Amino acid sequence: MGATAESGGPHPYADERAALVTEIAAAGALKDPAWRAAFTDVPRHLFVPYWFRPGPGGYERLWSEDPDPRRRARWLRGVYADVPLATRVRDGVLLSSSSQPSLMARMLDELEVRDGHRVLEIGAGTGYNAALLAHRLGEEQVTSVDLDPETADAARSHLRRAGWAPTVETGDGARGCPRRAPYDRITATCAVPSVPPDWLSQCVPGARILAPLSTGLIALRVRDAGHAEGRFLPTPAYFVPLRGGLTAPAPRYTGGLPRTALDDDLFRFLLSLSTNSLDPHEALALWHLEGRPRRERFGVTVTPGGQWAWLDDAAGPYAWPLLGSGG
Repeated sequence: MGATAESGGPHPYADERAALVTEIAAAGALKDPAWRAAFTDVPRHLFVPYWFRPGPGGYERLWSEDPDPRRRARWLRGVYADVPLATRVRDGVLLSSSSQPSLMARMLDELEVRDGHRVLEIGAGTGYNAALLAHRLGEEQVTSVDLDPETADAARSHLRRAGWAPTVETGDGARGCPRRAPYDRITATCAVPSVPPDWLSQCVPGARILAPLSTGLIALRVRDAGHAEGRFLPTPAYFVPLRGGLTAPAPRYTGGLPRTALDDDLFRFLLSLSTNSLDPHEALALWHLEGRPRRERFGVTVTPGGQWAWLDDAAGPYAWPLLGSGG
């Protein structure tokens, strides 16, 4: 199916969409013409009919049908800006968001999909990412799963409105979606503390998994149902945590650490990656000793016996178990 407006004519806001695509490409993404075509053709505004702007008094809703033309214009500017948007808030807590488009484009590039690949997306969000995948691969190749029934229902509605019908399931993303397996690629749009074992068991050998972990993006190559290994990408990534079967790490005490380190994004990444495995001061000493290593020097290994993170070499001297991985 292709994306057509409800009226049967072309979607509005084509100029805004084209400007966003140009901005994303200028940031170094969309090198694959197929992804550029997807971002050009799939209208983000149909997936974000409203979004929430945080403020001192809480979240303010901006929406497409607001009778105030100035507020409608503010909604539209946000939709076609290269920024993440809060899309679902409950009791003042952010539950779901539409990710920054340039980050989405980089993640889709890094997923390394090929014609015929079957993709599982963890976290349906607005349905926008599933639509981009469906544009590239065909909707029958795409499965998306979300724990929250309202989020899954909204994603299905947005997809139908835009003219796409990939499979959207309600369920615990940590368990994958076995009835639609096996998968050639798994991508997550929510942060995980470790790699769910069910993901590996639902992959074909050689599959690629791309997921946010510890403010980074881990790219794993699956060897078999119990083994995978890979490195982090250079890109920082901040996502809403996966809700369901995996437990997110509790905030750790960082008293006594210098502010210069705590303000450094790369040190905070190491601190998060080593939560409850390395003493924070030990992590600081390692960070200084290794010359403030960047994300791409770190990796993760998954085995049936557990999971561990490492610096430079999985068999090297710097390795520690991931929180909640059983290792």
